[in-house]
Amino acid sequence: MPDVFVNYRTGDEESAATMIARELARRFGAERIFFASNSIEAGRRYPVELVKAVEECEALLAVIGPRWAEVLGADGRPALEAEQDWTRREIRTALDRGILVIPVLVGKATRIDRALIPDDLLELADCQYKRFDHRNSESDLTALGDTLARLLPDLGTADHDARAARERAEAKSRKKKTAQDAGRTRMRTRDVEQRVRGGIGNLNGDLSGTFLNEPQGPVNTGRGHQYNAPRLQGDNTGVQFTAGDNSGTVHQRFEREGRRSDDGR
Repeated sequence: MPDVFVNYRTGDEESAATMIARELARRFGAERIFFASNSIEAGRRYPVELVKAVEECEALLAVIGPRWAEVLGADGRPALEAEQDWTRREIRTALDRGILVIPVLVGKATRIDRALIPDDLLELADCQYKRFDHRNSESDLTALGDTLARLLPDLGTADHDARAARERAEAKSRKKKTAQDAGRTRMRTRDVEQRVRGGIGNLNGDLSGTFLNEPQGPVNTGRGHQYNAPRLQGDNTGVQFTAGDNSGTVHQRFEREGRRSDDGR
């Protein structure tokens, strides 16, 4: 069952109708778009196929160019005036069944003139239309497809462009996250390399404790005794002390040239 029926008049912008049908088939799948010259198999009875398709569709696009109401029939009169004109019958069937009808005005076509259409199509003049111009074909086709995807939820689920857009967005998000994670890893590695020097050994796990930048000599940051061994030269008459919270006994050993003294306090 097609979702969208593309209605057009031979002799008035068939090329535009073909472009619209082809693009919608690409985007939503050929089985969801009915276009008479492509959708009716050889040998099928086209009157039956046309009526069935228009009755079962969810939306009908009435492609209308500048000559839509002027094209003449076999009798030399405007084809639109004939009750059995297929363009007229398809639109009338859709209107009578309450199907969504969207006029697509092509090129220089203006809003539908109620004076030029038969009474059974007057409602068509009140339907909000979309525009299609060959000079802006890509953007106009995209806008038309977006409108159909929004108005017809079932059609929207088959939207190849939306699926591709989601996949591109997800891939971009994954790539961005990977880059951010790599950046944070490089920053942590560089931070450790810049702040930890000397013979500390191997660092593993979460480094959340205290770091001593460029320690010189023995360092003990745990509990127990702390030993300091500064080398003193000259006259050192001041008080030597260890700053911070030292919960154990502090043993200091002073060395001068020629003698050694121990202080056990």
